[in-house]
Amino acid sequence: MRSVENALGLEVPLNAQYIRNLMMGAHATHDHIVHFYHLGALDWVDIVSALKADAKATAKLGQSLSSWAGNSYQAVKESQDRLKTFVGSGQLGVYGSGYWGHPAMTLPPEVNMLAAHHYLQALEQQREINKVVGILGSKTPHIQNVAVGGVANAINLDSQSTLNMERLYYIKTLIDKAGDFVKNVLLVDTAAVAAFYAGWTGHGKGVVNYLSAPDMPMDTKGTEFALPGGYIPNGDVSKFTPIKSYQDKFFRDNVKESIKHSWYDGDWDRHPFEEETEPKYTDFQDNGKYSWVKSPTFKGEPAQVGPLANVLCMYAAGHKGTQKYVHSMLDTISSLAKTKVGVGALHSTIGRIGARSIRCAVLYDTLVGQWEALVENISKGDVSTFNAPTFPSGEQMGHGFHEAPRGILSHWIVIKNGKIKNYQAVVPSTWNAGPRNSKDALGPYEAALIGTPVKDPKKPLEVLRTVHSFDPCLACAIHVVDKNNNEIVKVKAV
Repeated sequence: MRSVENALGLEVPLNAQYIRNLMMGAHATHDHIVHFYHLGALDWVDIVSALKADAKATAKLGQSLSSWAGNSYQAVKESQDRLKTFVGSGQLGVYGSGYWGHPAMTLPPEVNMLAAHHYLQALEQQREINKVVGILGSKTPHIQNVAVGGVANAINLDSQSTLNMERLYYIKTLIDKAGDFVKNVLLVDTAAVAAFYAGWTGHGKGVVNYLSAPDMPMDTKGTEFALPGGYIPNGDVSKFTPIKSYQDKFFRDNVKESIKHSWYDGDWDRHPFEEETEPKYTDFQDNGKYSWVKSPTFKGEPAQVGPLANVLCMYAAGHKGTQKYVHSMLDTISSLAKTKVGVGALHSTIGRIGARSIRCAVLYDTLVGQWEALVENISKGDVSTFNAPTFPSGEQMGHGFHEAPRGILSHWIVIKNGKIKNYQAVVPSTWNAGPRNSKDALGPYEAALIGTPVKDPKKPLEVLRTVHSFDPCLACAIHVVDKNNNEIVKVKAV
């Protein structure tokens, strides 16, 4: 979408930008809540240990940390009883594959119980904020309203069949409900887990070249953004270079991908506009090809992407909201851990997890701003949501980027006479999960695992902690086609 708009030099109406921004922000908020509670937290929280907790002490602990209304004794006791039912049945369900009782899990029972309690509450919270995506995008996942040139949402304040004030105010209610949970539960829980596992600020550092995209465009051309992005070399925030617009050559000209160690035909290091995707599987080779993932580089070096990169870039750019939440979380961790924890601690496994919660809080504030901007623009009489594209003859090249939940996502397209000539996607998990590049430099996953202590090699929980802190999406990272057109899977809709 943005890559085609970039290739055509097509402007996007303000209302369409704000609607897209609301969907992206709500989706990312949903994603970050799900990652911490339902995907990543169980690497740190012992669900079975939570059964030993005193429910009253757990409720008291929760109430001492925040004003969240869901921390009552009755609510905590109900969650604990639900967990006991799971365990007592012998079928742990979603909790069935955890390394419960692992020596690396060191949280007290009451902290485990509080986190488990919020795990259950987060199931409802992530569902509510995801309604924003469904309302604006017709469905979620796989939204239906986005088109090259804008969105398909009709705006008519006098119609019940279009986007009107009733729907807009319901969206605002959902945003504020999510904000209450993010600020009073997610941020607090993340700080508490980080404080108890403060030693993990010394593990998982890895690649410290950070790359993120500016996002939430506030004009029709993509030159002004609510959230800044850019590049930090070698972890030095003083050397931050911003990416200023969709037309910025600094980003466009410095991205390449290598397939030296990837299962594709050849051994090249190319710009996405010049790439090809020709699978050639060789089996696993220690010093050869060993992954379906390509190896992206920025300015010839591996780069870490994701919430940590995004937060550090926004922090370096002077974004006030980011700076506020960074210092607030670090102050809370320092208080709970009874030792001073600085910004440098973010370069770690636990720092990536903390940064994701910080970004979630920033997104809440940004969602409020996007909603206000949309309502204000509509109040001026502007109801435009779409500019029709035209495809000229000849060749056009374009790229589009977005700061997705797992990091910078970019699409690269070459159009010739109105048809796609070449198309490549360089996605967040490709940046982080990529194998060694053309210079044999390690990718972020591999580099972050070096030096990780493992107490039980048969249960490598510590390895999972670091890999999960990136929130892997390998299905996104891999480019695979079947050149023989064999049927791989058949899906039947019923």
